[in-house]
Amino acid sequence: MEVMRVKLKILYDNEAVDGFRSGWGFSCSVEKDGEVVLFDVGADLETLLFNAEKLSFDFGTVGKIVLSHEHGDHVGGIRVVDECGKVEVFVPKSFSSGFKRRLASRANVRLIEVGEAREIGVDIFTSGELGTFIKEQSLVVKTRMGAVVVTGCAHPGLEKILEAVASRFGRIYGVVGGFHGFSKLEALKGLELIVPCHCTTRKRDILRLYEKTSRRCAAGCTISVPS
Repeated sequence: MEVMRVKLKILYDNEAVDGFRSGWGFSCSVEKDGEVVLFDVGADLETLLFNAEKLSFDFGTVGKIVLSHEHGDHVGGIRVVDECGKVEVFVPKSFSSGFKRRLASRANVRLIEVGEAREIGVDIFTSGELGTFIKEQSLVVKTRMGAVVVTGCAHPGLEKILEAVASRFGRIYGVVGGFHGFSKLEALKGLELIVPCHCTTRKRDILRLYEKTSRRCAAGCTISVPS
């Protein structure tokens, strides 16, 4: 019997596989049991669309978009909603009223503001709005291996995000995304999948320290986890 798998496709990142385009930003699709969620949309639409085409990724399959925080390198490609059908877009409540108003005005968009952690799909959750100075939400996917956490920049502190997720969802299998200035590398001990992307300042240290459980992140990569 074929094992169902969660697939994460890196559509936008500072690094890129040969033939793909890099850019300062992040976007990742999550495919689980036929549902497709897009997490962040990179800094520009052109690069996002180029990489998606190379990965044979169809934005028409996207039913939900989750935006981590309102920085240009994560929301700059938001016009990608025009490539989608009817789509729910989840944003932290702290997003500016102007951004939310412009997004909600699009006929195919249902805007949903996020405060607390909540389920947005079958075994797919938002961490809820975390942090103080820069508030941010992460994506949490429950799998048979444990929770997989997808972060934008981890401005609230990656260790704090992992603690919040573990307290609600239990065992964490892995984390993928931007870790920003995260330096408490011991907090990654015990994880079986570590994929530092985008703005992670200590990427080389993480890849070296956790060489058996970490992997390089780059636009064009696909990460697969048993569902």
